[in-house]
Amino acid sequence: MSEKKVALISGANKGIGFETGRQLGKLGYTVLLGSRDALKGEVAARQLRADGVDARVVKLDVVKQSDIDAVAKLVENEFGKLDVLVNNAGAMIEKSWTKNSTSETKVADLRATFETNLFAVLALTQALLPSLKKAEAARIVNVSSILGSVSLQATKDSPTYSTKLFAYNSSKAALNVFTIHLAHELLGTKIKVNSAHPGWVQTDMGGSAAPMNVVEGAKTEVQLATLPEKGPTGGFFHLGEAIAW
Repeated sequence: MSEKKVALISGANKGIGFETGRQLGKLGYTVLLGSRDALKGEVAARQLRADGVDARVVKLDVVKQSDIDAVAKLVENEFGKLDVLVNNAGAMIEKSWTKNSTSETKVADLRATFETNLFAVLALTQALLPSLKKAEAARIVNVSSILGSVSLQATKDSPTYSTKLFAYNSSKAALNVFTIHLAHELLGTKIKVNSAHPGWVQTDMGGSAAPMNVVEGAKTEVQLATLPEKGPTGGFFHLGEAIAW
């Protein structure tokens, strides 16, 4: 069993996932960068290794069960446990942030969004839970969004009231319910499960107009991945502040 702490991050060859890997690596974690494209993942891993991080790429298309099974087998065989799982990979198919097109949402787009943002998270977490249970005190971080806050979506004058991306928002709301339920199931263990809102970050998804850079955006994921023994579980947070469900 690995003496070092081991963290697996999905969707980690770029953006917030990559920066989360860098920050956890600087804290001494062995970082497994999940990437759909193994070549792009290897480029990212080399960059982190050049920065002094113990990083390696694992091919991980989160919607492919074969990739999930292979990663779970690798973690078990090579490390014997997993200390941190960051479910970072996500998808947003809708293009307009200002127009409410709920009634025009294609069922195929809804299914594709949920496939990545909910079902893949469930499948990956289920596959890795045996290794997480072998760690001294594992942490699961589900990367959500403030757009998944149902109460804020329903509240006029809230910062997200006018952003009605039906497929994306509902998938993140469902992810938050998964966080609540899994945290409840694991009460009494040393595993903590929380949802993270990174913020509006300058990434391919967030766009160049976003006010936060990836260094700031990764902080919430890293905070939740490194919670102390008396830290929270079953919560929804941004930079240490709770977000309404």
